[in-house]
Amino acid sequence: MKGNFIHRGTTMKGNSSLVSRKSRLSQHSDDRSVGNGASTCSSSRDQLSAQKTSPPDYIVPTVAKSEETNILRAKCLVALILILAAATVATFAYILVKDQAQSNFENQVSHANWTRRGEAEQVDLLLATLLTQFNGYASKIASVSRQKTDQLFDALDSFAAMVGSLAAVENELLNTSWPFYTIPDFSVKAERLVNLIGATVTQVIVAPVVQEHERDAWADYANSMNPVWFQESLENEGTDLTVDEILQRTLPFIHTYDIVNLRLGRIVRPGEVLPLYQQYPLRFEYSTNTMGTGYDILSLVKVVDQYEIAKETLRTTIGFARFLIDSETFVTGSQVLQPIYDTSDTTAEERKLVAILGILLDWLEFFKNILTHGQDGVVIVLRSDCITDFALRYGINETDIEEAADFYGDVDTLEDLIVEDIITYQVDGPDVILLGYEDLHDSKYDALEVKEVFVDLGFDEKDVPEGKCVPTLTLHMYPSEKLEATFQSSDPAIYASVIVVIFIFTSLVFLLYVYFVGRRQRIVMDRIVRQDKIVSNIFPTAIRDRLYDAQAEPSAQIKRDSNDLAGLEDGANDFASAPLADLFPSVSVVFADIVGFTAWSSAREPQQVFLLLESIYNSFDKIAYRHDIFKVETVGDCYVAAAGLPEPVDNHAVVACEFALDCLKKMRESTIKLEISLGPDTADLALRIGIHR
Repeated sequence: MKGNFIHRGTTMKGNSSLVSRKSRLSQHSDDRSVGNGASTCSSSRDQLSAQKTSPPDYIVPTVAKSEETNILRAKCLVALILILAAATVATFAYILVKDQAQSNFENQVSHANWTRRGEAEQVDLLLATLLTQFNGYASKIASVSRQKTDQLFDALDSFAAMVGSLAAVENELLNTSWPFYTIPDFSVKAERLVNLIGATVTQVIVAPVVQEHERDAWADYANSMNPVWFQESLENEGTDLTVDEILQRTLPFIHTYDIVNLRLGRIVRPGEVLPLYQQYPLRFEYSTNTMGTGYDILSLVKVVDQYEIAKETLRTTIGFARFLIDSETFVTGSQVLQPIYDTSDTTAEERKLVAILGILLDWLEFFKNILTHGQDGVVIVLRSDCITDFALRYGINETDIEEAADFYGDVDTLEDLIVEDIITYQVDGPDVILLGYEDLHDSKYDALEVKEVFVDLGFDEKDVPEGKCVPTLTLHMYPSEKLEATFQSSDPAIYASVIVVIFIFTSLVFLLYVYFVGRRQRIVMDRIVRQDKIVSNIFPTAIRDRLYDAQAEPSAQIKRDSNDLAGLEDGANDFASAPLADLFPSVSVVFADIVGFTAWSSAREPQQVFLLLESIYNSFDKIAYRHDIFKVETVGDCYVAAAGLPEPVDNHAVVACEFALDCLKKMRESTIKLEISLGPDTADLALRIGIHR
């Protein structure tokens, strides 16, 4: 068919007519027609898939989807901006107000010393509250811990007096004397001593004073008595060990431990020794995996100093000690040496020191269960006024540093072995945390220090042997940031919360606005989609998109020549946009109508007629889609289609013939199938097809 046009709405005159229409969609229903010399239509096929089977379902236009996506992104962006703005402003306000409060607090702390001395310096309410509360905490800690230490020394003095009394009685009855004496039921008595002290004690020992000429005799005596008191201790402590197991790991002679060379050896130095004898609880030494019985505690330099002081003054002494509480954990605490005399009268001028009662304890236990929950953040620095040079005491030189580190921990140089006895704790309610073995308090609280004497044995310096030191332990207590935080003003949180609430309210208003606008948009979008479906059913996708584009672009009024627009009223040739008209030089038009349809339909109900046409034409639509045939229109029982448009095809005539053959075949199958429901003469209906090229 030469010189054919496809365009919106058709009117044809002659073999080569110019066809046009206005852009009003209401005039574009089914008034499309095809003539001998020209063919026009107002729609194009839906998009084809790779394998043609049936027409695709309606697809929402890409523009609509894109617009919905853009709107959603814009909403998310605005919401994100609101959230970020709220978080940023609230955080900035919180930090600003908090920093201002902290600055004021630090300025007031700088004047705290004057206030504490009673001068007329004014401090703010926060600092005053902190000072009052902290002073109360510090006073309570100092008072209760001193009571515990007093109880400790009273219990030790009582235990020493009891042991001296028992030994004196046995001496009269059995003619025995120190060091050949074993405390009966030692484990039970030591357990009671620990309970009286009221704090966890790592170890309780008794070490008799053994002169050089008594060493072998005492070793024989200890070897004979060890099974007896071992058995008593095992029964009281309820351990799984046996006496034989303990005896196998007990050295039968007085020995020492070389901490540099890390080995045990027989004691060879002259003079008296203090061999460890009875101990509670029974345990093997972690460093040697042996029972400590027979170990000369005078091998320890600090014990030597304390023993010499106790021997000279006949008084209890204390010193800092580093000891293992398990196979891997070292603890720095104190060792207390309580003299045991040859008489029950611990004040007699003629009394003689015959043994040492020693305990190892961790001072941390003395600060527990003093404060209550919520009273947190008090830092305690426990200081001794004695300094120990372990390198000098033990003769450790540079070549021994690596071995010394195995015992003393982090040691790199000899200076690391000069130790100032300091322990820092933090009291959090009833619990106490070990912070370290140095002064770890926050220096910004120096002005708020509370200093109290913890342990003072009341030694006169002239009574202490030259070069020796009896430590006085002091508590240096400071508040911490944790304690300060409990008194911080809530202003920063209030300001931040108000800002957050304002942003939340703003966000809710925004969300409410978005909801109503979105609901309105959905209504409009649903209406647009329904209209687009109608347009898509009338026009091919390409024509539909061009219609939308033409409506979106303003154009000048187009006036047609009156000769080409015959039959139109005056003024009716004014168009809002140019008509869409495409030239298809080569197409084939297929005309198909049902033979006998008029007679058949006159004897049928409308529903039956509709069922027949719907079934047949729906099948034809699928066949047309499969062959790339463009359906032009249906008028009654007439089906009009074209090959070669809206996309040109070279073999359009062949395609049209193939389409016609498939339609004939499908017509026959459909009428036979519908004969049961539509009557016996339905199968007599036939299809007449004409093809115009």
